[in-house]
Amino acid sequence: MRCANCGSFLDSDSRFCKNCGTVVRDPEETRIVRTAAPSASQRHAEDDDIENVVFTVRPTLLFVKIGYVAAIVGAIVLTILLAMVSFIDIPIYLSLPIALALLLIPAYYHIKRNMVRYTLTDSKVEIDYGFIARTTRNLPLSKIQDVTVSASIPQRILGFGDVVIDNASEIGGSTILHNINKPRHYADLLLRELRRWH
Repeated sequence: MRCANCGSFLDSDSRFCKNCGTVVRDPEETRIVRTAAPSASQRHAEDDDIENVVFTVRPTLLFVKIGYVAAIVGAIVLTILLAMVSFIDIPIYLSLPIALALLLIPAYYHIKRNMVRYTLTDSKVEIDYGFIARTTRNLPLSKIQDVTVSASIPQRILGFGDVVIDNASEIGGSTILHNINKPRHYADLLLRELRRWH
């Protein structure tokens, strides 16, 4: 065996060249690595199976935040009012849980919001519904005809809106990504992926 750097002959068991000090690769290790490495066609087939996620988005959290603030303010006001009632003596350990029960309302809408997720990959739009048992609806990019951003005046002021996707599947119709922040940004990402398909 020869040294790749200086060309001098090496012993079969040497790991370094005695002349230049270059590390000598073990031919057995090189053979194992070469046989273990996937071929180009295998790598290409594996790349086709892997989908790249472009974005994942949920409906806006703005209403949930407003609901929590309103529930906290309502709980404080209710606790004060119950303490000021003079004809019925309500102890604090009863009035406080009653007031905190108001937080269950925004918590319900928070859970409901987390039950919906919109995902765009390089081949389809996925719409997931459900919290424990989930339902996934797939919309292939090849079936999408048009993407529209729809926002009312209050939605535009608050910075969110709907992305309406018209599709040419057997069912047809429109799929709406409801109340998402920066809808124009996500519509642009979707249109960019569509240009690769059309």
